[in-house]
Amino acid sequence: MDNCVFCKIVNKEIPSYKIYEDDLVLAFLDINPVVSGHVLVIPKKHFESIFETEEEYLKRIVIVARRISIKMKEVLGVEGINLYQANGSVAGQTVFHFHLHVLPRRAGDSLDFVKWMGKIAKKLEKEEFEEMRDKLAIN
Repeated sequence: MDNCVFCKIVNKEIPSYKIYEDDLVLAFLDINPVVSGHVLVIPKKHFESIFETEEEYLKRIVIVARRISIKMKEVLGVEGINLYQANGSVAGQTVFHFHLHVLPRRAGDSLDFVKWMGKIAKKLEKEEFEEMRDKLAIN
C-alpha cells in the first residue's frame, strides 16, 4: 500500500530498529513505546487487519512473538509479556496494517491491564453466556 507506514518500513523507505526479519514477517522496536523494549511484529505483505490476514502469516507472527518474548526474558530480565493486537478503529487500531505488539513487563511499570479490565468487566447471566456460546461456537 502506497500510504502505509509499515509497508514503507518493510520496503526500507522509512528506517526502523529491526530486531528480526524473515520471508514473511518483520519485527522492530516501536518508535512510540508504551514501555521500554516495546516491539511490533508485522507481516511483510499488507493486510489491514486480522480479518484479511492469511493464516500462514498469523502463525509466523505468533511464533516470532514467542521468540522475542523469550529473548526479552533472557536479556532484559522482564517478568512478563503482554501481547496486544487491535482490529478496526472502534477497537483502537490506528495503523491499518496488521501488527502485534510485544510488551515486556516489569513490576511497577505504568501498565495495569488487570485493573483496567476489572473496571470494565460486565456481569452476565447464564442465559447470556449460553446465547453467546451458541452464536460463537465453531464446528
